[in-house]
Amino acid sequence: MRQHHRTPRLLGTLLLVAAAGLSVVGAAPAAPARSATPFGQVVPAPASVDAGGSPYRITGGTHIRVDGSPEARRVGEYLADILRPSTGYRIPVTSRGDGGIRLRLGGGALGAEGYRLDSGRSGVTITARESAGLFHGVQTLRQLLPAAVERKSVQPGPWTVAGGTIKDSPRYGYRGAMLDVSRHFFTVGQVKRYIDELALYKVNKLHLHLSDDQGWRIAIASWPRLATHGGSTQVGGGPGGFYTKADYKEIVRYAASRYLEVVPEIDMPGHTNAALSSYAQLNCDGIAPPLYTGTDVGFSSLCVNKAVTYDFVDDVIRELAAITPGRYLHIGGDEAHSTSHADYVKFMDRVQPVVAKYGKTVMGWHQLTGATPVKGAIAQYWGLDDTSAEEKAQVAKAAQNGTGLVLSPADRLYLDMKYTADTPLGQDWAGLVEVRRSYDWDPGNYLPGAPSSAIRGVEAPLWTETILNSAHIDYMAFPRLPGAAELGWSPASTHDWDTYKVRLAAQGPRWDALGIGYYRSPQVPWPAG
Repeated sequence: MRQHHRTPRLLGTLLLVAAAGLSVVGAAPAAPARSATPFGQVVPAPASVDAGGSPYRITGGTHIRVDGSPEARRVGEYLADILRPSTGYRIPVTSRGDGGIRLRLGGGALGAEGYRLDSGRSGVTITARESAGLFHGVQTLRQLLPAAVERKSVQPGPWTVAGGTIKDSPRYGYRGAMLDVSRHFFTVGQVKRYIDELALYKVNKLHLHLSDDQGWRIAIASWPRLATHGGSTQVGGGPGGFYTKADYKEIVRYAASRYLEVVPEIDMPGHTNAALSSYAQLNCDGIAPPLYTGTDVGFSSLCVNKAVTYDFVDDVIRELAAITPGRYLHIGGDEAHSTSHADYVKFMDRVQPVVAKYGKTVMGWHQLTGATPVKGAIAQYWGLDDTSAEEKAQVAKAAQNGTGLVLSPADRLYLDMKYTADTPLGQDWAGLVEVRRSYDWDPGNYLPGAPSSAIRGVEAPLWTETILNSAHIDYMAFPRLPGAAELGWSPASTHDWDTYKVRLAAQGPRWDALGIGYYRSPQVPWPAG
């Protein structure tokens, strides 16, 4: 990306300025806590930053001006809903007039998700080819305003945006986060809260792990006991729960309003005890096991040689695909220790075409590469730095043959790994994952032998064996999630821990304002107080 060659030096300069407590050139004079936020503090780092010129100040006379499209108006209303409570201003959304904050659709140079943000004395203009770009530009604008803009009560101003231009577009098209709702169930409201947090950092995929040994979480009309029986418990024996189809559609709708695509996962042939307990005929011996509330893995398997297994798979995928507008359907495939290799290959050969039959692209954990991934399939790599060379080579070979890769190395991006030995939540089987370790690697050259062209992006999974509520989600996701988002969005040329940790530290007051309780890593120079 040669056109962005000057970005690292500029970002570094801005960050040194920010660290010194000064404002960038052109920032309005004000108390330090309300000076204009430097462009160089944005997370994820923009592709191109040109700071300077006069700032813009939001006042009681500010309007949000949109073109005639309903998409631009929806983004404008979203922005107004953020600005009104904290500023106390009316901030009408209108298609008339000039100046103020302008949202414009048109111009394709920055792609489907890219945007341009121009700030000066007369206003702020965000221009994008598609509404997703406008929305991402709005997230950047939020970060250019004081953190207090996120509060739900009127705060003192001024509300100043530094002058300059940002031109931005993502490195990768897949920038995901996974929430395991099977080990512990999370309500529609809790999932929506996480969606809003993901949107802050331009994440565009929400992977929902909807089935596992401990719980089945989506209603399937043709197999109703999956939800009513299989969804009736969780780790530790709690009440569990499941999403009706209306619930799931509401999650999908809400995610789409934040420009996230839902990727549903039905894990198979392993991780299936909830299904096996719900229907005896899915077991090779015809005997349903009891519901399971522990945390062991690898003991369950669908009966690969029974015809009813494939009737079951077809029905589940058909019903789930029908209510999933996104392109992907994840079929799991990991830790199938109770399935022989031959049976695993046979099962995946039968199941992958079913996904295509219902119009979706197959995703699976990287063990799928031990079978024969269909053309266009995506393998999600969750190995470790010290995973065997043989296993890595198997994944790399599949990538060389056309299988796309989404990278989720467990000792880098698993958000349920403990930060330190003293972290009260999470696990440590993949090691301890502090903030720097989570951020400081390059997806483009991480997996030996895998061509960089095969990398579709990154995903940060949050498994929930120890995660019970939104406060737990927040603590484990923040501050690591923004780093994962930056790995997916920002050019490799901007990647630098020493400057990133300063930008990350500046996010702390914003999380405070949003009510996000986070781990105050000693590796990050958080603002005092």
